[in-house]
Amino acid sequence: MSREMLVNAAEGEECRVAVVQSGLLEELYIERASLDSHVGNIYKGKVVNIESGIQAAFVDFGVGKNGFLHISDVHPRYFSGARGSQVEKIGRRKLLKDRPPIQKCLKKGQQIVVQVIKEGIRTKGPTLSTYLSLPGKFLVMMPWMRRFGVSHKIESDEERSRLKEILQENKLPKGQGFIIRTAGEGATKRDIQNDLKYLERLWKTIKERIDTEKVPAELYQESSLVIRTLRDVFTRKISKIVCDSESVCRKITEFLPIAAPRLKRKVELYKDKVPLFHKYKIEDEITKIQSRTVRLKSGGSIVLEQTEALVAVDVNSGKYRKQDSAEKTAYKINKEAAEEIARQLRLRDLGGLIICDFIDMRNNKNRGEVQKLFRTAMKTDRARTKILRTSQFGVIELTRQRMRPSLQSSTYHACPYCEGTGYVKSHESMALELIRLLNLSASKEQIKRIELFVSPEVVDYLQNEKRTAITKIEQFSDKRVIIHSDMNYSGEKHKLVCYNERGSVVKL
Repeated sequence: MSREMLVNAAEGEECRVAVVQSGLLEELYIERASLDSHVGNIYKGKVVNIESGIQAAFVDFGVGKNGFLHISDVHPRYFSGARGSQVEKIGRRKLLKDRPPIQKCLKKGQQIVVQVIKEGIRTKGPTLSTYLSLPGKFLVMMPWMRRFGVSHKIESDEERSRLKEILQENKLPKGQGFIIRTAGEGATKRDIQNDLKYLERLWKTIKERIDTEKVPAELYQESSLVIRTLRDVFTRKISKIVCDSESVCRKITEFLPIAAPRLKRKVELYKDKVPLFHKYKIEDEITKIQSRTVRLKSGGSIVLEQTEALVAVDVNSGKYRKQDSAEKTAYKINKEAAEEIARQLRLRDLGGLIICDFIDMRNNKNRGEVQKLFRTAMKTDRARTKILRTSQFGVIELTRQRMRPSLQSSTYHACPYCEGTGYVKSHESMALELIRLLNLSASKEQIKRIELFVSPEVVDYLQNEKRTAITKIEQFSDKRVIIHSDMNYSGEKHKLVCYNERGSVVKL
């Protein structure tokens, strides 16, 4: 199966990287100049507040919003009485119950080195950690840790042993832990040695800045989207890189000899008049992943609803009726949906708690097969996931690591008419509500004039359908009611202003 990486760069505005396998969009990464990303960056910050009730601290690290640091992400070097050089074993982090209260670890005004591990969403600030990690092409360096590990996604025992032997042969720096990344599978001894030297130089520079920079300060900035994607995603399995920007193409060719010298000939500059993503039909795919409903080839569909706390995924059979029993129909659609859900979670970058409601199946063997297929499909996801077994009601629950706001929340704003609910009141309901409000205002003795500002559509309804009701209010209360048509008040928005005899505004 051919696998290609497409890079579409609009200079100074937006960069998009797509990974396509056999013509199907598998991965999509978008970065805009207007939306600064801080994930992966390391800062020297200051503790501004400690909330013992939630065992967390808020840290000012110089980006506007304070970051959130939970006790589970506080390194033992900050524990009360700990030595500054204290290290911890990789994969053996202290359990929450074994950690001291955060108020005994940190104090207000204390300087602290943190890394952004999750971007802030809406009103929430970024999530921080004092467990630092510096990614290379094949290795991840973890300062103030010891020992080393191999990515769980490298499943071959033989390959895992080979990579461990290579690391053991190298003289690893004291007080540093290392993890061999998934991209390290098949890497040579020289590849790993070069990566190790690069990470050592990088950490030396950061350490110097920790000692010299004043709070708040940025100590390390993650690479641009293109370089990050090449480092994290590009492997020998990708047959070529196609880029439509000459300057970005130059950056790729300069970076590849450092990261993957044997793969540098795979870069192509796209010169066709038809835009790159249109040529490969990626734009159509991007339009589809913005929709809440995804159609399956068989005729079924999946519906994805995102809330602040969780994502709900519902599988529907739709028009598919080819099988001779409900069980076979459910099994066929669920298998197709399992693969598509895994793909959609990657493309939309949905995270947190995810509930997948598959069509109910009575046969335990069929349930097991769908769950197995879903787990296999999720293995290609680079985000950390934990999947529970299918429940009695045909529901699969999972958690997926959320690194940044989802594609939907970074592309769309909440609708100003419905404020994100997806519904607006009918003109009739709105008119009835406003009549009640006018009656309330007219009942106040000090009020002599009422002015109402609403959308043109609601004004038309009031003037035509509710003219009698408004006239009655004026006659009964001896008050004057004036209704203004204002384009600024759309949907349910309105403004009611009441005046007394002297023309002063009266509050209701």
